[in-house]
Amino acid sequence: MAKNAVRAKDPRQSAARQQAAQAPLEAERQGGPLDRYDLAILAALQDEARLTNAELAARIGLSAAPTWRRVRWLEEQGYITGYRAVLDRRRLGLGVLAFVRVDAERNNAAATRQLETALKALPEVIDCHYISGAGTFEMQVVATDLDAFSRFALERLLVLPNVGDVHTSFSLGEVKAAAGLPLAQLR
Repeated sequence: MAKNAVRAKDPRQSAARQQAAQAPLEAERQGGPLDRYDLAILAALQDEARLTNAELAARIGLSAAPTWRRVRWLEEQGYITGYRAVLDRRRLGLGVLAFVRVDAERNNAAATRQLETALKALPEVIDCHYISGAGTFEMQVVATDLDAFSRFALERLLVLPNVGDVHTSFSLGEVKAAAGLPLAQLR
């Protein structure tokens, strides 16, 4: 019986080992750099956001509980800002993709914010950036066809406050779209 007592796990030692294993994770969670597991989670979810926690854990080599905690932390810290389905615009009848640069009439903060707010409200604008160099905003705009784009430009875009010049280029074919962010340089 004494032999069995020696072989039995001391709950204090087990708790100490578990706490020691968690210490690096807790230290990292206080704002340290992302480790290989965090980067593996981000890469896997960029490729396939519908993975179950068990599938994600198997892919990155951790058990389910720490994987779930890491995903939750990455979300809370703003590394993961959402999950969405990537839709095929052509299958949905949106055959035109235009790159539109808008030059603001006046370059002051209030006028630029007013134009920015108006651009955000246009559902045809699927991507919009405030840019340096020539122009004020660079956007991606979708439409069913060229006639629909023309109506959008004349009736909705050009009538917005503070719109000066508008320059448009049309996509002739996608080479790469909706790609994930490069994470290899962070390792």
